[in-house]
Order: sequence, then structure tokens, then C-alpha cells
Amino acid sequence: MVREYYEEICAGRDVRANLIALRDCLKDDRDRRAFAYLLGGEFDVLVRLLKDNDPKVRKNAALILGKMESEDLLPVLFDAYQTEETRFVRADYLKAMAQMDYRPYLDELELRLEELRAAETTDEDAKHVAGERRMLQEMVLRYKKSRRHRFTGQNIPCDMILVTNRCQREATASQIEGHRITMLAGGIRVRGITAGEVCGIRTWSEMLFPIGERTLSVQKPQEVGAALAQEVLELAKRLHSGSTPFLFRIELRGRMAPEKKGGYIRKVSDALEQAAGGSLVNSVTDYEMELRLLERRDGTFAAMLKFYTIPEKRFSYRQESVAASIAPVNAALAAKLAQPYLKERAQVLDPFCGVGTMLIERHRAVRAGAMYGIDIFGEAIQKAHVNTALAGCRVYYINKDFFEFEHEYLFDEIFTDLPQVTAAKGTEEIACLYERFFEKASQLLKKEAVMVLYATQPELVRREVKKYADCRIEKSFLLNEKNGTTLFVICRGAR
Repeated sequence: MVREYYEEICAGRDVRANLIALRDCLKDDRDRRAFAYLLGGEFDVLVRLLKDNDPKVRKNAALILGKMESEDLLPVLFDAYQTEETRFVRADYLKAMAQMDYRPYLDELELRLEELRAAETTDEDAKHVAGERRMLQEMVLRYKKSRRHRFTGQNIPCDMILVTNRCQREATASQIEGHRITMLAGGIRVRGITAGEVCGIRTWSEMLFPIGERTLSVQKPQEVGAALAQEVLELAKRLHSGSTPFLFRIELRGRMAPEKKGGYIRKVSDALEQAAGGSLVNSVTDYEMELRLLERRDGTFAAMLKFYTIPEKRFSYRQESVAASIAPVNAALAAKLAQPYLKERAQVLDPFCGVGTMLIERHRAVRAGAMYGIDIFGEAIQKAHVNTALAGCRVYYINKDFFEFEHEYLFDEIFTDLPQVTAAKGTEEIACLYERFFEKASQLLKKEAVMVLYATQPELVRREVKKYADCRIEKSFLLNEKNGTTLFVICRGAR
């Protein structure tokens, strides 16, 4: 069909419709190559259409020329862009140029971007100007990377929201002294604390900075962006060194349909950029901060910032992982909750160690003695060695089935993330594994010992504990209300 559409265009018949149809065909790589071969470098017909009276003809001709990726067309497209007077077409010339090496025109494109940032626009033109500005920003940033800002706010008091395990928020709150704390649904809000005080706490998953205390209506995206711009910029400058612009992205969480989110986010972003006068730039890559908008039930937003410029060193050892690996923050939470029951210099065994995260975090909570990690998956053991070396720990890793493992002396503790039900391992198989695990554990543990078990099938753990007269559940911590994930501290021996 490529040839037929092009022949109709050459004959001047229903040009706009045939350009649109041809452009649609060129999404397929094979058709695009066939069309390039058909043209043989002769672009005169399409180039002439850049001066057609119909702006949609000009738009589609430009986009088709861009797909040809011929550097010879770059001056033609740039000249057409400069002379184009119809607002909604201008961004399409840029889209066409973006598929080529447009660096010879980079300075002129950057100058145009500054003009658009400073220009006042009517409501009628705002959408199209924003589209052109977005394309220019993307093109400029591709070759002129903005220098990343350095976070310098380690000792500057701020309000913060620490996202934590919903069921165990107190584990994080208990590690903070001298600050007013408010419990939230998914974490805690701390007044006047510094990032330096928080960075050493291992049980939070995200550090957020609340902004926008005023009412932000979900129904008014342009007003949301305009209202937040000054606060976003002021907080970013306060906590960083370096000149603007700051690169950001927007994350929207709420009841809005997925197909509507993209357009809504663009409206907020455009208003935010416009109000900040170019000091805030939306970027899909290499962003330094995230503006998170969380929809409340009353139709308003809670707004907060997440900075990716803050050095995150808590779990820097975790360079390697496998699909079944426990998140380091979850392992750290398990170690924190179990801490009162852990013994210094204990001999610790993890029968399903994966990449070593549970043992590393257990050692961070209370210094352990000899630590052994067993796993049947060889790749996990190899990766565990890497992580453990980076963490500065010493663990004896063994690539072996736990149920075949033997040892010359008994252990003080088992500290592990138990296997869970998956598509490959059904409930019956896991139930059998739990039964075998408790039997094997009784052979490897001292008469007075502790098991700390992170379990997604808590009912199976409770069932097995009842079978052993010398075992008792000393403490259990619910970690996930939906699936029942629970951390068990199981003691063996006399009370």
C-alpha cells in the first residue's frame, strides 16, 4: 500500500488523507525501508508539501520526512519550522528533526526555548506552545545535559514523611527522638527533622517532603501546577547547591483512569514550568526529583517531593539480586522487630539465603558470630558473595539443598525468609516444605534457640509449631494485612 498512497499523493488526489495513511504504514520498519527504497533519496514531492496551504498536510509531510532519517533534510525542516506560523504544527517539525543529528541547530533551538519560557501566551495558544516547549526541552537536554544539583540539606530541618510498612510504623517512629511525630496510613510524618538524622534508619522505604498545604483541587490541573511551582522551587533551592533548572517528573496516584493520567500530568507539568519561568523542567529521564500527587477521598491532592539527589547508602551493598530476593528494607524491618530476641555472637543459619540480604541485615542489627547461608540456587549464592563482600560481612555460603545440609555443631538461630507459594510451587508443595523445614531445623538447632521466620503462609508456620512441644511462638508481627505476611519469633527450649 505504500506505493499506492505515495502515487496518489504525487497525483494530488486526497493528499491529506493519503499522507495520514502513508504515515501510519511507516510505523512498520519493513514498510519504512520499502518507502525509502522507493524514493531513492528524491524527496521533492514531500518537501513541496511543507509549503501547502493546509497545515495538516504540512504537519504530516514533515513527520514522514523525519522518518526518512536523512541528514540532507535537516536544513529543510529547520527552515520550515522557523517560518511556520500555525502553532499546532511547530512541534511536529521538531519531532521530525529529533530523529536526526540536529546538533548544528542546537544553539538556535535553545534560544527559541528561552523565548517560549519568557513569552506570555493566550489560553487559546497555551496548549500548542507547551507542546513546542516540551519538544525543545527534550531536544536540548539530549545533547546539553543539565548539571545535577548537589544535595546540601543534610542538616536543614524540614517536615518529612517517611513511608514505612503500614502495619509496623512504630518500628520506625521508635527510632526518632525529640521530634513531633504523626502517624499516617502509610508511614509517619516528622516535624523539623534533618535528612542526616533519618538516613541511618533502615526501616523506611521512602523519604518525602510535604508541600502545598493549601487546597489543591483534582479538577483543576493548571491551578495545581501554578500553585505548587514556587514552593517546589524554594524547597529545591533550599536543600541544594547549583544553579537552576531543576529536572523533575510527576507521579500521580489516585482514582483517575490510566488513559487520562498522561494528559492530566502534562497539564500540571506545563503550568508548573510556566509559573517557574524555566527554573523547573520536566524530564522523562535524568530527573532529580519527583513531584508526587496523592489524591484524597475529598477530591483534593496531597503534594510531596522525593529527591533523587540525596545519597542513599543504607543498602548500597545490595548490588545483586534474583527474582525471589527480599527487599532490603523488609529484611531490615525483620531484624529491627526481632532485635530484642537476638543474641550477640550467635551462630546463625539462613537455610534459604538467596543473595544474603537477611543475614547481612541480621548482622547489622546485632553483631553475629559465625553465619551460614544455604541455597539450592547456584546463581543466588554467587550473587550473595558479591553483596556480602560489599557489606563488609563474613558469611559461609553453601550451594546445597538445605535438607541435605549437615554441620558439625548446632546453631543458636535460624534467620530466614521462608519460601512462598508461587505458580511453580503450589500450596501443597509449600506445606510439605514447611513440615520438612521444621523437622530439619530441630536437628540443627541447640536445645535453646531462636527462629526468626519471615512467612507469607503464616497458617502453615502456626500449624507446624504446634507439633513441637519444645517450641513456642514468642512473638509475631503482622507485616501485610492483605496477604497475611507475618514475622515470627519462635523460641525453642525453656521459657
